[in-house]
Amino acid sequence: MSIEQKSLSLNTALFYRGLSWLVTILTPVVIVLTAVRLLMAPAFLSFEYNTPNFPPDRYGFTLQDRLYWSNIALEYLLNDAGIEFLGDLRFADGTPVYNQRELKHMVDVKIAVKAALNIWRVSGLALFLLALWAWRGGWFDAFRSGLARGAWLTAISVGALILFALLSFGVFFVAFHNVFFEPGTWMFEFSDTLIRLFPERFWRDIFIYVGVFSIGAGLLIAFLLRRK
Repeated sequence: MSIEQKSLSLNTALFYRGLSWLVTILTPVVIVLTAVRLLMAPAFLSFEYNTPNFPPDRYGFTLQDRLYWSNIALEYLLNDAGIEFLGDLRFADGTPVYNQRELKHMVDVKIAVKAALNIWRVSGLALFLLALWAWRGGWFDAFRSGLARGAWLTAISVGALILFALLSFGVFFVAFHNVFFEPGTWMFEFSDTLIRLFPERFWRDIFIYVGVFSIGAGLLIAFLLRRK
C-alpha cells in the first residue's frame, strides 16, 4: 500500500470515528426527549392524577376539573395558537383561569417545549440518516459502537441525575427552572391555577418517569448491541 493510500485510509477511519462520536452525542438527546414527548399526552395526565396519594387541591379543583384544565394547557403547548388560547379562559364565575404572571410563564414554557421538540425531531432524523449511511456505506461497526456508547452514556448520566433529584429534589427543581427560565418568573402562589394543576409531586413524578424510561432504553440498547 502506498503512502497516499495509507493516508487516505487513515483519514477515512478518522472521519468514520468522528461520525461514531456524533452518534454517541445524538443518542442521549433522542432517548431523553422521546421520553418527554411520550409524557406530553392526555393519557399521562389521567394516569398521574389517579396515582395513589396524589395531593388533592386545597382550593377545590376536583379530579375532573384538573383533567379538563390541564388538557387545555397541554393542548396550548403543542399547538400554534397564541397566549389568548389560555388568556381567554374563564371560570364559571367569570374570573380568569390564569393571571398575567402565569400567562407569561406559559409563553416561556411553550417556547422551550417547541425548541425541545424541534431538537428531538432533528436529532432523531439525523440518527436515522446516519444509520442508513452506515449500513450502505460500510461503516456500520463504527455506528454500532457510537450507539452503544450513547446508550451507556444515557443510562449512567440520567441515573446520576435522577439520584441527585431524589436526594434533593427541591434544589434540583430550582436549578432546572433557573437554567431554562428567567429566575423568579416561574414561582407562583399556591392558590394560582398552575400550582393547583401541577403541584411539585407532579413534576417529581415526571422526572422519575423520564429517568426510568431513559435508563431502561439505554440499558436495553446497550444490551442488544453488546459484542459477543
